[in-house]
Amino acid sequence: MATKWNLDPTHSEITFKVKHMMISNVKGSFRTFNAEIESEDDSFTNAKTTATIQTDSIFTNNADRDNHLKSAEFFNAEEHPTITFDSQALNNTVTGNLTVNGITKPITLDIDFGGINVDPWGNTKAGFSFEGKINRKDFGLNWNAALEAGGVMVSDEVKIAGELQFVKQA
Repeated sequence: MATKWNLDPTHSEITFKVKHMMISNVKGSFRTFNAEIESEDDSFTNAKTTATIQTDSIFTNNADRDNHLKSAEFFNAEEHPTITFDSQALNNTVTGNLTVNGITKPITLDIDFGGINVDPWGNTKAGFSFEGKINRKDFGLNWNAALEAGGVMVSDEVKIAGELQFVKQA
């Protein structure tokens, strides 16, 4: 019988960074998301994972940039309000289907299972870290601007990472 694990959002984050003007990274996060895991045991070897991110919850610490990223030139948050991920197995990596901007592609993320522990209130929790890279153009996020000195405003490669904590359900 599968055990369900629900995300603890107060102890979780999903972040990204992308090269800007070929000289530095701009970092951001998504503030509203949910995930769950169904596993046969506490090894999570054949666990099923699903996650949903609210596109309009993107935050880069700059309101103008956030609004541009929500626009049709990037995520088109009005037409595509969610980003989703689902997978069927969780080991040192997780391969699953990522849907961004209405386009679904398989991706592989590196996973670090932090372990299981019980919090002071008796809740059993499991922690995971993940990281990986995607090409934003694979998902139709094509906007860019050429720079006078050469190069482009935004790199194609986006590094994604997360710290996720889950609560075991009774």
